[in-house]
Amino acid sequence: MTPQDITKLIVRTAMKDRAAFDLLYRRTSAKLFGVCLRVLNDHAEAEEALQEVFLKVWTKADRFAASDLSPISWLVAIARNHSIDRLRARRQPTGDVAAATEVADSAPGPEALAVAGGEAARVHACLDELEHDRAAAVRGAYLKGESYAELAERHGVPLNTMRTWLRRSLLKLRECLER
Repeated sequence: MTPQDITKLIVRTAMKDRAAFDLLYRRTSAKLFGVCLRVLNDHAEAEEALQEVFLKVWTKADRFAASDLSPISWLVAIARNHSIDRLRARRQPTGDVAAATEVADSAPGPEALAVAGGEAARVHACLDELEHDRAAAVRGAYLKGESYAELAERHGVPLNTMRTWLRRSLLKLRECLER
């Protein structure tokens, strides 16, 4: 499905076209599930997050601005941000300090590997072209759901420097993936 086709489906979804929304779901849910699963690292929670993501798409499709950017990027951003919000809510201490300090395994599960199989090699190759610390920051922010503040502290740089690193790294990644 081309980006233009996805854009048309999002626009029709904004007009509350259920058939377009159904087709949008069928064409993009696997990729968005992979995003949710990668961030949350829990199959059941990723399924719940995916449902909530598509609810957001249904209610906020009118906010989509068709442009030269890929519409799947807009959808992935919604899925990623929603999953990170869920992850952060899960990290809030609930009284058991020992449980709050546990760290989730960041290795992708079999489902994530199956969903992301095609493009994963290209993305990792492009990440390898970045400087080591920049690549680690991108992986932390966009694959593990770490906050910019956490990354800035770990790398020993100011918060605005981390934002600059990530913005420039994403531009380099986009350039690499477009080749």
